Amino acid sequence: MTMRSYPSIWRRGLATSRDPKGENIVDVMNIGLVGTDSSHAVAFTKLLSDLTDANHVPGGKVIAAFSGGSIDFPLSADRVEGFMATLVSEFGVRRVQTPEEVAEACDAILLTSADGRVHLDQFRRIAPYGKPVFIDKPLALTSRDADEIFRIARQHQVPFMSSSALRYVQPIADELELRGATAVTGADVIGPLAVEPTQSYYFWYGIHSVELLYALMGRGCSEVQVTTTDAYDLITATWEDGRLGTVKLSRLPETPFSAIIHREGQSSAVEIDLVRKPLYAGLLEQIIRLFHTQIPPLDWVETLEVIRFVEAAEESRRSGRPVRL
Repeated sequence: MTMRSYPSIWRRGLATSRDPKGENIVDVMNIGLVGTDSSHAVAFTKLLSDLTDANHVPGGKVIAAFSGGSIDFPLSADRVEGFMATLVSEFGVRRVQTPEEVAEACDAILLTSADGRVHLDQFRRIAPYGKPVFIDKPLALTSRDADEIFRIARQHQVPFMSSSALRYVQPIADELELRGATAVTGADVIGPLAVEPTQSYYFWYGIHSVELLYALMGRGCSEVQVTTTDAYDLITATWEDGRLGTVKLSRLPETPFSAIIHREGQSSAVEIDLVRKPLYAGLLEQIIRLFHTQIPPLDWVETLEVIRFVEAAEESRRSGRPVRL
């Protein structure tokens, strides 16, 4: 990846290093973690720290972390201390006691708490520091909380983004680049469905496939309807311009992510191969771009629409009727 250097008031005094190919001098920002109860915290830190990794992302170093964790969410409570121990012992990350300490110590922040319910409160605590922030999926579990996060971001002028890693996986990026300006007329996405009781219904894992659909279709969905069977939930979505997209969420074990992309007169199938490039590398490249440029690579209006899409799909699943966004 080629990374430019961008001037800003919070970059003064940053260290520099060469990227893995030795081609560019890259400013190394001090990055903090809020929430170590997700494997993403360790994955991001490794990709930033390990210069020998073929997918190393230059431009940042994780130096401090607040553990967080939710006692009523087993996947959070059972893993938070183990991930923090790995960050401290393997990567030299300093443990701090509050999100505010992370914001004070660092130039940019990865809010990686696994529990979407706590994102609004944690963001409210770090936003006044004005540092760039990435919030891991799901941004929030309701449109109301998502709207409030963006209101706070605007109030404190925080450069900010939130996304699933599936939006930036290499096979999708390659497909979109290959076809260039050829318009996508529709898309059918398939992915796994795992449900966590504390994380609503589609927000825990279904949101990955929804983000993939939006990467292909762009914003502008007007209505969704859900049909369920024992093995699948099928979300049929209608865009304002008449295009159709579907998300087929599978309860069957080991269902891979895939997509069929429709264009005028042709369709192409894409398997999401995570071997060639790790799942989080493409997303982390976009995050580092945000941190260095202070320009979000993803339109906040689309991010809010993704949250409303998932929320509306859950409403349709409960009622059996179409729901307008």
